[in-house]
Amino acid sequence: MLWIYYALLKGNAMLLITINSVGCFIQTFYLCFFLFYAPKKARIECLKLIVLMIVVGFGLIVSLTYFLAIGAQRVVIVGWICLVFALCVFVAPLGVVRQVIKTKSVEFMPLLLSSALTLNAVTWFFYGALLHDFNIAIPNVLGFIFGILQIILYFVYKNKKPVSDEKVSELETKNVKTVEHKVPEKKDQEIIDVVKLSALMCSIPVVAKLNEEAVDADDRLVAEPHVPSHTIEVAA
Repeated sequence: MLWIYYALLKGNAMLLITINSVGCFIQTFYLCFFLFYAPKKARIECLKLIVLMIVVGFGLIVSLTYFLAIGAQRVVIVGWICLVFALCVFVAPLGVVRQVIKTKSVEFMPLLLSSALTLNAVTWFFYGALLHDFNIAIPNVLGFIFGILQIILYFVYKNKKPVSDEKVSELETKNVKTVEHKVPEKKDQEIIDVVKLSALMCSIPVVAKLNEEAVDADDRLVAEPHVPSHTIEVAA
């Protein structure tokens, strides 16, 4: 929207109006899509940003530059504002670059997108340079640098194993080692239990035999009572 406003003030900039009109349409579709599927809390935050940035922010820029600036001065001010926001757009991928370096994964930085951004920056740089419009050329220098950086990082980390996968593998290895350590202990305990049970089973017949012998001895004592013997001595 800012670039469209800049192009309207500058005049003879149909390409800027065309490409940024398409961009406004696509970004509006993205926002509507997000608002439709986002949870309530995220939807409220998004609506706050839309009101703050698009309605209030853009409205203030248009109002202040239109009423407080005159002629060429207005174009210069709006051009500098567009330059600052364009730099912010090109600096934004630094978050993705940081994530790639941290996770060693290019999942969120596809090569096609990085290549397209780099080519886009180069094209708009030469367009701005040929028109001597440095508000267009300067931000795309930064865009070209970050685009090349993203492509280099892609080829560096495309075959790397993500950090999250490495952590999962280490955790699985630790679990396997723990299980392997516990299994012998469990087997040893089972062997000890079997030995104890065998010893117990072997001792049962012995105890039973001893009990039977004790019972037989008691029965014999009851069946054959003890009779005292009397010895009679006869004098010669």
